[in-house]
Amino acid sequence: MNTLAETHEFDAYDTAILAALQKDARITMAQLGRLVHLSQPAVTERVRKLELSGVITGYRAQVNYERLGYGIRAIVRVGRAEYARVVKLVEQTPEVITAYNVTGDDSWVMEIAVIDVGHLDAVVTKFCILAETATCIVLSALREGLAVLPARRESIKPTIKKVTGR
Repeated sequence: MNTLAETHEFDAYDTAILAALQKDARITMAQLGRLVHLSQPAVTERVRKLELSGVITGYRAQVNYERLGYGIRAIVRVGRAEYARVVKLVEQTPEVITAYNVTGDDSWVMEIAVIDVGHLDAVVTKFCILAETATCIVLSALREGLAVLPARRESIKPTIKKVTGR
């Protein structure tokens, strides 16, 4: 499947549209057009193309976990375990917000939201049955929900090369 990233060079309009939608997905097409200096039909067409190409995969509301009754967010690392068993347990555990299958000493890194320490213990215990776990409670988040814009090679700084004597 050809993606927009493979077949289209993202221009300043695409980048501005993506930044604006990631900041406020409820923005109207008229507001978005004014913000990025395009007509409403032009911006609507660009958004449609970004959606069809799979660059924009959906829209969602960001929620405050504390206001929903979850007093603790935690990162749980799960050691090497049978992939299918972990997938099944993640699917059965609504407290798991994100689950990443990763390389390294651990097989999985997950973010969970729980009510209290007892709830945390109950959720982590489910995963302890499958493999060794390590849990960290999130005290605060320095960065969340940052807008992700098209990758640009020119923004990557070159490696510093060691200068040798003559």
